[in-house]
Amino acid sequence: MNKTFHAIERALPHIQVLHAYVPGDQPQGDGWVKLNTNENPYPSSPKVASAVTAEIDYLRKYPEPVSHKLRSAIGERYDLSAKNVIIGNGSDNILDLITRCFVDGAGATHTVPSYSLYHVVTGMSGKTLTDIPFTREIKLDIPAIVATNAAATFLTSPNAPTGVAFPLSEIESILQQIDGLLIVDEAYVDFGGETAMPLLKNYENLIVVRTFSKSYSLAGMRVGFALAAPQIISILDRVRDAYNLDRIAQAAALAAFQDTEYFEAQCKKVIATRETTASALDKLGWFTYPSAANFLFTEPKTTDGSTGPEIAASLFEHLKASRVLVRYFPKHPLTCAFIRVSIGTDSEMQAFLNASKSWLNHA
Repeated sequence: MNKTFHAIERALPHIQVLHAYVPGDQPQGDGWVKLNTNENPYPSSPKVASAVTAEIDYLRKYPEPVSHKLRSAIGERYDLSAKNVIIGNGSDNILDLITRCFVDGAGATHTVPSYSLYHVVTGMSGKTLTDIPFTREIKLDIPAIVATNAAATFLTSPNAPTGVAFPLSEIESILQQIDGLLIVDEAYVDFGGETAMPLLKNYENLIVVRTFSKSYSLAGMRVGFALAAPQIISILDRVRDAYNLDRIAQAAALAAFQDTEYFEAQCKKVIATRETTASALDKLGWFTYPSAANFLFTEPKTTDGSTGPEIAASLFEHLKASRVLVRYFPKHPLTCAFIRVSIGTDSEMQAFLNASKSWLNHA
């Protein structure tokens, strides 16, 4: 006799109401211009391939459990020690570890709009997340952040999805006024933002989170890292999976991290293409936020000057029909009139602009 098990009823209450993170479309087949998930358009360092190949014969063995070589290299780069560094299976993994370790009944807070995963990681732990809404100017409301008295504050800088970067002075002001942790998520900082790394030596309530997915072209490897005071890293290590990063990912990340010349050259190419594309959008009369990231957040406008959710949705669908994928966030009043466009190669961005101009001729 078959026995029925009602999984949703047996799940923990906070899991029953949890909504999973929704990633951007991953198209099947060729012919797509994929500008919807902020991936780097250029391959990772050539040194990555040889580093990965060297590990093939050792896949029968467990990886180094704490990614020690990678921790040491990162710590040295930022004038810290390996004890200041933790490596994660993507930066998302680290955000989850932080939440599980430090977010108590006081909950967490974040600015809105920002990275939607913050809702997921707090929801997985059954904790609350307070929204601090931006106005259209995307300025930090420091008094509102401080007033939440949250156990942890998540701040994406540069912001996603707008690309706006926040001054180091404002980040320091938050640190000076809160009792909880400030987690500065710097996924896109290598494309022009101001890092909070210099503040680590003076503020023990700061965690800086980075990823290898964007500027190092290793999104497929899932490697992230965070820097903080040794006592914070020690706590995070207590809940980190024992072998959370495989041998190949460790080798790939270390090789990419050490090839600084290649890294800097690719970042400059992305930045140059971003600025060229922003200039083209400006000539169309579209408002685009000043971006310090590898994407642009732009408000499409028709030839008669119309903007708004219907306009953005129309362009999004036209681009998709033209096999150009961008991202559209229709559920928030500050994002519903915009599209987010990842920076691809020059030819990919030209394809986006051509399709946008085609839409203008028919909108």
